[in-house]
Amino acid sequence: MNAPIPQETMPAPARAGEASLSAQWSAMREAGAAIGQLAGVAPQRPEAAERNFAATIRDAGEWRLALARDGLADMAAMLRPGLSALLAVKARGHDASAPARALWEEYCARRDALLALAPQEGTMGPRRSA
Repeated sequence: MNAPIPQETMPAPARAGEASLSAQWSAMREAGAAIGQLAGVAPQRPEAAERNFAATIRDAGEWRLALARDGLADMAAMLRPGLSALLAVKARGHDASAPARALWEEYCARRDALLALAPQEGTMGPRRSA
């Protein structure tokens, strides 16, 4: 009687987390860009793997998706207070470039670890089906 409900028959709110993955990934990238700017790092053009991460990891499913969600939550927990502190330092007229550089390096390491969760894809981008 307590068998799991197949995902195809779940109501939309139960699957709402899928859409929020893209929003979380975008917010994390925007926070990273702000940190990079404070650190004095030249803006980087994201590679295809970074642009397609949310779709790729969603398609990979199961354990990769769960780890990606946990990783994004961990990054948000790190980036929110870190970026707030950097902005507070900057608002007081002090140089925030050194701590911003340290946070930038941590951001890059965690971003790269998340990107490593996604399976390798071909040159055509993530697999899509109609």
